[in-house]
Amino acid sequence: MDIRTLYAHSPEATAAMNTAQLRRAFLAEGLFVPGEAHGVYTHHDRIAAFGIVPEREPIALPLPDQVRAEHLLQRREAGILNVGGPGTVTADGETYALAHTTALYLGRGTRDVTFASDDPSDPAAFYVFTAAAHAAHPNTLITRERMNIVELGDAASGNRRTLHQCVIEGRTASANIAFGFTTVHAGSVWNTMPPHTHDRRTECYLYFDLEPDDRVFHVMGEPDESRHLVVADRELVVSPSWSMHFGAGTGSYSFVWATSGENATYDDAEGIPVAGIR
Repeated sequence: MDIRTLYAHSPEATAAMNTAQLRRAFLAEGLFVPGEAHGVYTHHDRIAAFGIVPEREPIALPLPDQVRAEHLLQRREAGILNVGGPGTVTADGETYALAHTTALYLGRGTRDVTFASDDPSDPAAFYVFTAAAHAAHPNTLITRERMNIVELGDAASGNRRTLHQCVIEGRTASANIAFGFTTVHAGSVWNTMPPHTHDRRTECYLYFDLEPDDRVFHVMGEPDESRHLVVADRELVVSPSWSMHFGAGTGSYSFVWATSGENATYDDAEGIPVAGIR
């Protein structure tokens, strides 16, 4: 198990970084390794996120030294999305079946969590996003029927996409996190366009379902000091609360968006006029 720490960075420090420094500070590569669990712990809102790919044997939810707890969800909650083949999550004795892009919410206090694949030749790949929680809410399986699904954008603007809200106010309760995924339609390239910030929440993007040779150009930074990261399949970007976050892909792709911070309200955002970005 490898759990890497990502430290917090200011807008001024970020503006002075070169490409390699930006990637070390905000990008997590190599999270999804067959038969293993890997993760990152970021000082931005104390988020811990993991990629877990069980093959023939189940894998337990990791307990990084960074969280200083008896078990990972002792004081945390989790949003989980399966971005691989069919599998199961067993939480405190109850087993949940997760097909591709099925989600699961685990509340604060959930102790024993293991992940398994139905077929080792097509293993499940579980993305697990965790953050501090001040209250406990019920564990909930989130199939497509339980998601709030919203169509956004249009083909003329190259940003037609489908938003799947999984852990969201009014649907599945949480203490602090909002969690879901977006699929950009074939022929469109832009996600989260027009862009925005939300100064009271850190957001993480996990890009998935990219072809091996495709990439997403993820734009970050302040509007007058934009920077970008070139992101491959199943790579994770940590977006600080002060940073805008949007991107364009060279082919079809989806991404998990997950936030935590002072406020879990999904539309708590400040829009950024595209004409003002430099």
